[in-house]
Amino acid sequence: MRFYRPPGEISAITFDLDDTLYDNRLVIQRTEQESLAFLQGYNPALSTLENSEFKRLRQALRETEPDIYHDVTEWRRRAVERAMLDAGLTAAEAAAGAEAAMANFAHWRSRIDVPDETHDTLAKLAEKWPLVAITNGNAQPELFGLGDYFKFVLRAGPDGRSKPFSDMYHRAAERLGVPIGNILHVGDDLTTDVAGAIRCGMQACWIKPEGADLLQASDSRLLPHMEISRLASLTTLI
Repeated sequence: MRFYRPPGEISAITFDLDDTLYDNRLVIQRTEQESLAFLQGYNPALSTLENSEFKRLRQALRETEPDIYHDVTEWRRRAVERAMLDAGLTAAEAAAGAEAAMANFAHWRSRIDVPDETHDTLAKLAEKWPLVAITNGNAQPELFGLGDYFKFVLRAGPDGRSKPFSDMYHRAAERLGVPIGNILHVGDDLTTDVAGAIRCGMQACWIKPEGADLLQASDSRLLPHMEISRLASLTTLI
């Protein structure tokens, strides 16, 4: 553990999910593949849909509704619905198909292999502090064995704008009933997690990706209070 700023009192810890508590890369890759296969097999009119076309639909939707990116789940659902409408399905068929596609997406999205170290670390920390998950994504920790460690989960979209906007950070402090300066946020992203947390008055811990160097990182905006390379290092704070 390396310190860059003097740490203060800690009354609660908030965590990013993807690539902080587990490796998310292969999960996303497989989920995207399975999601496209589901769409292609859902209706003959969708059999030739390619990933490039789906991405184009997502981009077009963001151009017409710029703020939709804050809610990645709704953004995906709307893009799927649009693809089905463009393929000739009725509005009712497209709505039902989009719901089915999102259920399939959630299934594959939750097939996450969580390291034992993550379970052990969260269990120890939860004995001392309330823990909260704050995510820009659509991972559902209750579906892959992490739900019981958290008092609650905040998701961009339903719970405010995505990080680094301060909405979810402030909501976490309000729901926990603790001063925002007494919350330590842990995440792997120097912009959304570190800079976002510090700018709203939190303490920040950067869990650096393998091979990363804070002093060489192009997206380093603000120094975290501390840096770790393994999640288990947080137990030294107990």
